[in-house]
Amino acid sequence: MSTHEHFFLDKSDPGSWRAINAFSRKVAAANEDAEIPRSVTELLNVRVSQINGCAYCLNMHVRQAREAGVTDQQLAVLPAWRETQVFSPLERSALAIAETTTELDHSTLHRDLSSARETLRDNQFSALQWSAIAINTFNRISILSGHPVRATRSE
Repeated sequence: MSTHEHFFLDKSDPGSWRAINAFSRKVAAANEDAEIPRSVTELLNVRVSQINGCAYCLNMHVRQAREAGVTDQQLAVLPAWRETQVFSPLERSALAIAETTTELDHSTLHRDLSSARETLRDNQFSALQWSAIAINTFNRISILSGHPVRATRSE
């Protein structure tokens, strides 16, 4: 392989890729069981992907967030979500978990998780943390693989 070719991690080990996808399906089922709306999960996915700078996942999850009912206003202010009133308590808790799980900032970790915990049932708290872990995993695979974002035709 030359240094100019992409090494697609997901293609190099199909068994591991299938295992990660099976994990993702289990996490999605846990979110469904916990009655976490898809829009909340997609907000979490977009925020984690913003923090990690994963263009491939951002391209996919912004589209899926819109399809799930996330508004353009929410997507526009997402990096500054703490400064707005456009997110519900459930969405705010999910976003706190997204940032905490991604950044692992020990100075705010316990405070932010405790705050989220006040709003969520046990199964919701667990499901959202697993969701953040899952999208962080996919971000890393996509970034390391250099998954391309292809231009779309304007409507």
